[in-house]
Amino acid sequence: MNVAIIVAAGRGLRMGGDSAKQYLPLAGVPIIIHTLKAFEQCEVIQEIILVLPAAEAAGFLSLAGKYGLRKVVRVVPGGATRSASVLQGLQAIRPTTVEVVAIHDGVRPLVTPEEITNTVNAAREHQAAILVAPVTDTIKQIKDSGVATTLNRSQLRRALTPQCFSYSLLRRAYEGFSADDPEITDDSLLVERLGVTVRTVEGSPRNIKITTPEDLMVAEALLRV
Repeated sequence: MNVAIIVAAGRGLRMGGDSAKQYLPLAGVPIIIHTLKAFEQCEVIQEIILVLPAAEAAGFLSLAGKYGLRKVVRVVPGGATRSASVLQGLQAIRPTTVEVVAIHDGVRPLVTPEEITNTVNAAREHQAAILVAPVTDTIKQIKDSGVATTLNRSQLRRALTPQCFSYSLLRRAYEGFSADDPEITDDSLLVERLGVTVRTVEGSPRNIKITTPEDLMVAEALLRV
């Protein structure tokens, strides 16, 4: 069995307003519902664990039922950081039945079932795989407020989600981790620290993370294409 952990425990302060960004409407439907529907429609995912702010976790299953989301089996409260929230979701998994864990940002609503499937299948074969997209801008490495070098963007990729790992590998990666470590920006980094090669799966630049009001406008436009 493959399980998705959808992390949506942040407050989204950069969006402004009173509502957490995962509940903001996108084409008339909350962002988080779009995200969950992609995993609901993905045949290689059997269960979904949703991580929300503690105050909102208890009542979400009724909303999930309203939208026909039958794979959401648990809603758990998140931690103080994204990594702590992932660990909360990981601890809610029944270890005897799970093969691959797919971790996804709750505010990446434009991911496709095909992208999820491809990344899960790569993790089944190689233990660890992440979805990536090309870098289109020229990237400069900076030192002392000056350009130290220009990086070869053909060898660079933007890390997207889902990021998929065998359950046992991910548990090992999270053993003894510090939730306060500022260098932990994604789950792949923890696995990389074990010396494990993380495979990459090419995804679409459409799979954006909604962080600012401008991102929401872009997502609305992409849905109309």
